[in-house]
Amino acid sequence: MTPDASTWRSSTEYDHLDALTASDLAWECLRRNEAYDADFEESASDLGDPEPLAERIRQRWGLRFPGRSSGRAT
Repeated sequence: MTPDASTWRSSTEYDHLDALTASDLAWECLRRNEAYDADFEESASDLGDPEPLAERIRQRWGLRFPGRSSGRAT
């Protein structure tokens, strides 16, 4: 089913979607999801062991974190 484009502000803003990989397209959708954003914020602000939350995010959102750095951003 093709979405109704008549309500888009500008279809040219979405032209880049045609060239995205599947994972890039998934990210475009995921980053706009308020529930994912809340999980990410919790993960970024957690000062304890991040592994339990990371595992929950993996399970809930189907994400993997290959090569994740061991240091925390400051």
